[in-house]
Amino acid sequence: MIELLEPFAQGGAFEWRRALVSLLLAFGLGQAIALVYMATFRGLSYSRSTVHGMAMGSVITCMLMLAVGNSIAAGIGIAGGLSAIRFRTSLREPRDIIFIFAALGVGMASGAQAYGAAILGTAIFGAGFGLLHFTGYGARRQPDGLLRFTAPAGPEAEQAIARILRSHCRTFALVTLREAAQGTVMEHAYQISVQSPALRSPLVTSLQAVPGVQDVALLLQEPTLDL
Repeated sequence: MIELLEPFAQGGAFEWRRALVSLLLAFGLGQAIALVYMATFRGLSYSRSTVHGMAMGSVITCMLMLAVGNSIAAGIGIAGGLSAIRFRTSLREPRDIIFIFAALGVGMASGAQAYGAAILGTAIFGAGFGLLHFTGYGARRQPDGLLRFTAPAGPEAEQAIARILRSHCRTFALVTLREAAQGTVMEHAYQISVQSPALRSPLVTSLQAVPGVQDVALLLQEPTLDL
């Protein structure tokens, strides 16, 4: 029994302590990156397995770095073993790939005992992504939605519609204007940006109050949702 346990005692207490600290640090920093991902995620394709992959991928990478150490032969052997593994999961968003890569980088730094780089790298990475998220960096102003309705042909209805659009919308652009009912009715389609979300319902109500205006529909498109 003692002979079986002898290989575990060859590394000494310092090596065991170093491995424990490295693995725990990798796990904690991997979870920190996963928390930043969850806090800044916007869209519909949220995957819990991706978050788990970030949290545990850093531990696996750290373990491999500890196993390799300064041995070139061990590094080549592990690289050959990993090349035989084929990952079938495809990440649609470049942002997801960056977070996975950050978790692996944290694991590498922890396994190499570069604790300062691992901690500061995680802090700056999280702060940078938080800053980009909450400041809306890279976002472009898009129309709030598509407004569609039918109105009687004639200058009176057109003037009333234009007056309502000017009072409720920041911008509006006519997309489609088509005849219907043998030219007595016109189908309108506008791309609009309302002055505030609270004016969406009053806009629809005001258009419905115009004589002859029917089938008013406001199709919203939220730019924050990634389908």
